[in-house]
Amino acid sequence: IIDAGWTALSGDRGTARQATDYGYGAVCDLSGRILPGLTVVEVNQEHGIVGLGQNFQGIAPKLPIGTRLRILPNHACATAEQHDRYHVLANEKIIAHWPRFRGW
Repeated sequence: IIDAGWTALSGDRGTARQATDYGYGAVCDLSGRILPGLTVVEVNQEHGIVGLGQNFQGIAPKLPIGTRLRILPNHACATAEQHDRYHVLANEKIIAHWPRFRGW
């Protein structure tokens, strides 16, 4: 269980028809490396469920309770809408803060 549901990740399954289906988002370690075989397979309003992706054959990484992850959402509009600024990362460090753009 992760502390990120459809309000954080969107309910979009945009990769469902792609060669690799990442469910509601790709599961990564804190450095942004995708953890093979893991995807966000279900989302509720405030939490998501991480599980094995389709056709995964292998041993999934062990994630003790409290493990911090990064999730790469399939659709970022709803995620971005909820924040007034964005943290820009490079080499695992915040290098800038970008303000939210409002209006088209």
